[in-house]
Amino acid sequence: MRRALVYGLVLWFVGTVAIRFGGYRLLDPAAPARALLLYALSFAAMAIVVPRICRALGLERHDWFAAATLLMLPTLMLDPLSCVFFTRVFPGADPAAAGIFGGWMLSFCGGAVAGVWVRG
Repeated sequence: MRRALVYGLVLWFVGTVAIRFGGYRLLDPAAPARALLLYALSFAAMAIVVPRICRALGLERHDWFAAATLLMLPTLMLDPLSCVFFTRVFPGADPAAAGIFGGWMLSFCGGAVAGVWVRG
């Protein structure tokens, strides 16, 4: 189960680096429809990816819920700090995009939870 936390840390790190070096361009506070599409696509992606990670880790179905929690934990604990220090973590991003970023991270986590509830 510890490997799920490691995967979560790796996903968080890779995602943060990707957003820092250009992904922040997806966060346009003047385009709420684009943010909603980003949320929906991210939700769906995680609903697909998290069950696959659980299978790849060889976890029993009843352990998927705990694994999803551990996969999400770095995002839930570290991205609030990214929101507080948004302009330092993502120096090229519009400061007004911090809220969109926070919502985006929650949509990822929601997709992770939905994926383990729906997929078997």
